[in-house]
Amino acid sequence: MNKGMIDFKHVKKYYPNGTVALDGVDLHIDDGEFVFIVGHSGAGKTTMTKLLLREEAVSSGTLIVGNYNLAKIKNREIPFYRRELGVVFQDFRLFPNKTVYENVAFAMQVVGTPRSMIKRRVPAILSTVNLADKLKCFPRELSGGEQQRVALARALANNPKIIVADEPTGNIDPKMSIEIMNLLMKINKLGKTIIVVTHEKNLVDYYKQRVVMLKDGKIIEDRVGGMFE
Repeated sequence: MNKGMIDFKHVKKYYPNGTVALDGVDLHIDDGEFVFIVGHSGAGKTTMTKLLLREEAVSSGTLIVGNYNLAKIKNREIPFYRRELGVVFQDFRLFPNKTVYENVAFAMQVVGTPRSMIKRRVPAILSTVNLADKLKCFPRELSGGEQQRVALARALANNPKIIVADEPTGNIDPKMSIEIMNLLMKINKLGKTIIVVTHEKNLVDYYKQRVVMLKDGKIIEDRVGGMFE
């Protein structure tokens, strides 16, 4: 099975307070696709992200990601599953007291990567996101766009098949937003599945990729080419 493939089959998610966050979602994303997930606040985007990260479990239906059935996954398997995902958050989540190099290296250290490989791989990843000259800097010495590129480098650290970017341009200016999106497009061309959760219509229109629109927990549009209302 393709590790970068995602399959939602009749997925429902409801919370204890009775909120139906996802209401029978069917969505197939192929290995190596680039997909925008869009919708207004409360549409179900955050819940979809939490299900993909296995921070929440589906209430009913099936969610297959790569070789894992997230509806049946055992708790002890979740850390191994998460290693196959790279995640980029709106708020960067960098360690303030670690350098750029150390922030990226840490993601590899926690999964037991040999030091020799870390020394080789971290500079190469930082080159990919155009930060080769910043590896000794601390987050406070970087612009918001640079910090988000460090977060993207960290997401790439363990060579995941899937990158989930949750509002990755929410805290940076429009010029930097384009830079981050261009990097995600570049990474997609390396064969990785990219999912970008966003509410930024301009970006979606500009890149003309596949767009999946949620409303009240249901998919109401799934097409290529931007322009959602």
